[in-house]
Amino acid sequence: MTLNNCEYISTWYGDIAQPLFERFTTIKLVVCDVDGVFSDGRIYLGNSGEELKAFHTRDGFGVKALINAGIEVAVITGRRSAIVENRMTALGVKHIFQGQEDKLSSFESLANSLGFATHEIAAIGDDIPDLDMLKASGLAVAVQDAHPFVQQHAQYVTAQRGGFGAVRELSDLILMAQGQLQLHGGVSL
Repeated sequence: MTLNNCEYISTWYGDIAQPLFERFTTIKLVVCDVDGVFSDGRIYLGNSGEELKAFHTRDGFGVKALINAGIEVAVITGRRSAIVENRMTALGVKHIFQGQEDKLSSFESLANSLGFATHEIAAIGDDIPDLDMLKASGLAVAVQDAHPFVQQHAQYVTAQRGGFGAVRELSDLILMAQGQLQLHGGVSL
């Protein structure tokens, strides 16, 4: 499809301008916030102080698909939670940074330790604490219900809300762009 003298790639999530879609082809590391990205941003607290979060299975499938394709996945979150540690470990995520008030420092440290260049890193977030991390990445992604200021600084805004498949959407687009998207029965797109 051509619109405004720009080629567009048709995806399950809508048409994406060719130059933007090409950014997905170089991604080797996906860095995610947790609250508002993997979850809907709400934190449930019980009477005994227990904390609960809901994670979408589609996002989990997307994380596993990225890892199986050789793409590193990391989470950098401002809060500390055993739930996050357990969920991310179960998904095979090796890089888990919790209690990070300065997400940019963790982001830069991770990128340096893994040896990835900026253009090889995608970051996904939803709010102001994620902004510096998003700006430092080669592909800044905001979830559909992210703070408007964060959306203004993102190169891509997901069609899905945080906690409802936004991570899966990013995963699908990266794998589609890299020719590694596997469907049931081993069919690649």
